[in-house]
Order: sequence, then structure tokens, then C-alpha cells
Amino acid sequence: MIDIKQLSTADTNFWSQLGTLLAWEGVSDAQVSDTVKSILSDVKARGDEAVLDYSRRFDRVQAQTIADLEIPLSRAHQALESIPLAQRQALESAAERVRIYHQHQKQESWTYTEADGTILGQQITALDRAGLYVPGGKAAYPSSVLMNAIPAKVAGVQELIMVVPTPDGVVNDLVLAAAAISGVDRIFAIGGAQAVAALAYGTQTIPQVDKIVGPGNIYVATAKGMVFGTVGIDMIAGPSEILVICDGKTDPDWIAMDLFSQAEHDEDAQAILISPDPEFIAQVRDAIIRLAPTMERQAIIERSINDRGALVLVKDMDEAVDVANFIAPEHLELSVEDPMTMAKKIRHAGAIFMGRYTAEALGDYCAGPNHVLPTSRTARFSSPLGVYDFQKRSSLIQVSEQGAQSLGQIASVLARGESLTAHARSAEYRLKD
Repeated sequence: MIDIKQLSTADTNFWSQLGTLLAWEGVSDAQVSDTVKSILSDVKARGDEAVLDYSRRFDRVQAQTIADLEIPLSRAHQALESIPLAQRQALESAAERVRIYHQHQKQESWTYTEADGTILGQQITALDRAGLYVPGGKAAYPSSVLMNAIPAKVAGVQELIMVVPTPDGVVNDLVLAAAAISGVDRIFAIGGAQAVAALAYGTQTIPQVDKIVGPGNIYVATAKGMVFGTVGIDMIAGPSEILVICDGKTDPDWIAMDLFSQAEHDEDAQAILISPDPEFIAQVRDAIIRLAPTMERQAIIERSINDRGALVLVKDMDEAVDVANFIAPEHLELSVEDPMTMAKKIRHAGAIFMGRYTAEALGDYCAGPNHVLPTSRTARFSSPLGVYDFQKRSSLIQVSEQGAQSLGQIASVLARGESLTAHARSAEYRLKD
């Protein structure tokens, strides 16, 4: 039964109510943390043997060696050939759109020369090797493969290692097909914290990577947090979120289904509507109640909507923007007459979907921009996954003989002010008498 919260900015305690609604404790409990810490330590110490042990125990795989858990690329290409034509065409079309979009993000090296001949600049290089975690088993997330692998390849990452759990030996052909399309270099049928450990530390068979990306359960997320520093990570993602701002002129059924599109992910997902039209809010509420029983994931949707969803009444569209900027949502739909103008006022959002025909679901699969987005209000300070996450920047400094005179004097004064004599003398040695 649907019983979605209804909030109004006119209420004196609105902001505290909103803060309570947005709060999500994604921190691992002590049991999870202790388990993950033990797995990481074990894999670091025993390598292949430990990964094999955990894979047998948790995923019930039948394997004698780690080599048995490596899925040949030929198997991925076979999967691409065997899936239904419609699925292959959809994957290829989505991949091409994602690739084109991310090619626009690629950064190039640059330099400039000062009057005295000193050259300054920035050199852009790609990571050598990246690891991609993909949920497996009954769950099929080929879109996750595309969104994580393609930016890495566009960036120029030399080797992309994909890990995907295969509980009871279940291998998902869609996921393998997406790996083939995306240019993944090696695939291992491992998952959980042990897969993260293998990628972070390397084993006798699985090479150490420079960065780990991709979603996973609480054990995977906890492991990623713990290995950060040894390797880079994309983010620690929370539950899926959608915030819709609507002026009341969009079909209420459309809005209800857009809210469902994220609510169906899991019970902790969050779906919120903001509108200045109380009659429209009532219509959307009616649509939610009417459509929920028609959904395959009705129980998950109802739990998500009841626990973390809300219909928010605001006095006008400017106030709607203020509330949206506070929420800093993962996905923001601007279902309004002039979305481009409103978008310019949005300071915090993972992705902004503009106009009545831009369903968030299109961004999840095939629009082109990345669907790996900041959650839990982290859009206040972070960005979607992109090519830039797989590139590094090195500063370039080539000081001319003339430049060493002026810069050396400045450095000398500052270094001696910090009592760092060697710094000062290093610069002074290059000064002409």
C-alpha cells in the first residue's frame, strides 16, 4: 500500500523534515568492516589461493585454479554473436553514443612560453591499467559495463581488467557481450571483497590495477573504501535517486513512472517530486497508487516510495530550484516549459534531464552521458564518471637561464623565510653574480 510523504515549504519544520528524509547511513557495520578487512588481508598475503577459496565459498564456483576463473575474450565475442539481434543492436547503438559523448571529454596536453623563455604547462597521460567491477549472477547490468569501460578506453587506458561474480557458475551473456563491445582486455569470474582485493594488490595471476570503478554490494563498497590510497576508486555510491521538478503540465502518469524508474532499484532508493501545483501533486499521487500494482517490482517500489519518497509543494519555481540545490540529487528531471533557463540555476546535480520528453531512463542506457553519478548529496562536490577519471595531469616546468634569475630570487626569499636553507641555496646556485 502506498503512503508517500507530502511536504510543504510553508511548514515551519520543512527543512528539518527534508534533512531527515535525505539522511542515509551507508556506513558499514562492524561485522561487515571486520569481514572485509580480513578478506583484504588474506588476499594480500595469499594471492590466488585466497581468491580461489573465497570464490568457492561465497559464489559456489567449481574451479581448481584461478586460471579456471578467467573467461577468455573469445567467450565474450561468442556471447556477442549469440544474443538476440535486437539486444546486440541496442548494445552497439548505446556504446557508440556513449563513446562519442566521452570523446568530447578527452583532455590534451598544453604548454605556454613566457617572455624569458620559461615553459610551463600540463601533460595529460592515461592510467596504465584499470579494474572494472560488474555485478553478476542473476543480475544483468551490461549498461554498467559500457558506462565504465568505454570512458577508460577513450582515455587511453592500456589494459582494462573486468571482474564479475558468477554465483553457481551463472555467466550472463549480455554482460559478456557488452565487455566485447567495450574493448575489455581480460575478464575474471570473481566478485565480492576478494575481487576488489585482487585488483588492488594484485595476485600471481590477476594484475594490480591503478584504479577500481564500478558498483557493488556493501562488501564491495566497503572494500573499495579500504583499498583507496593503494589504488584510486571512482566513488562510494549510495542508493539511486531521482528528483523531478514539474510545473504541473506534464502527464502525471509520466512523472509517476519516472519516480518508479529509480524506486525499483532497491528499497533504499529515493524518488522525490517538487511542484508548485497542489492539484498536480494530488494527480501524481493518484497515479502512483494506481500504477504501483502493475509493476513487476511492486514490493520494492512501494517500500522505497513509502520510506524515502516525497511529494513536495513549493510556492514557486524559484523555490523549487532552491530545494533542488539543497538536495543535490543524482538524477534531476526538469519537466518544465523552459528547462534550459532553469538548468542554469542548478548548481548541484549529477545529471540534469531537460524537458518533458527526457526520461531519466534514457540516460541510464543510451543518451550518451555517463550514468555513474554522485549520490547522497555528494553532487555538491563531485561529478559523473568520465574520461577525466582515467587521465592524470603532470605539471611541466622548464625554466630558462634568464627565468632562473628572477624565480631564483623569489624562491630564495620565501625558502629562507621558512628556514629551508637547502631550498634557498638550490635556487641561489643558479643565480649569476
